[in-house]
Amino acid sequence: MSRAEAYLRAGEQWLLADEPAVAAERFEQAMADGGETFADPRAPLARALFALGRPDEAHVLISELDRESDAGHRDPRTCDLVAELLAEQGDMDGALHWATAGADECKRRGDTAELRLLLSLRYRIRHDLGMPEDDYDQLLDELTTDTRKSQHLRSAKPAGGTGDN
Repeated sequence: MSRAEAYLRAGEQWLLADEPAVAAERFEQAMADGGETFADPRAPLARALFALGRPDEAHVLISELDRESDAGHRDPRTCDLVAELLAEQGDMDGALHWATAGADECKRRGDTAELRLLLSLRYRIRHDLGMPEDDYDQLLDELTTDTRKSQHLRSAKPAGGTGDN
């Protein structure tokens, strides 16, 4: 684990402990370190800034992330974090934008695990907005059906066996 990743994870724990100021410091340390992290530290930093009553600064970070995403630097996990955050803040259109962007990147990469999470989030957001079903919802249905089929096959006992082998 990189030092930046450790700072990021520590910041998440401080957020859980309802200490957004300390969390923000850890996220800033992760950014300054510049090492590998599971998501861009600016996404959880934006969450901490909202918690600190500094929404303008949070929106600046989200705008930076969006500009970089448009330039081809899109991370699905970061998209998921930003979409969740914006949904919590009541910005459902912004949340939909981020969930869709993340799903598109997952499709491009062939990342079905993160894709399923983003499509589920996207479905909830669209449902809250009262939007009709679309192709992404159908893709979620297909992924869910495929997952159920593979789980059923793994749990089936071998033919002629007792299952105790």
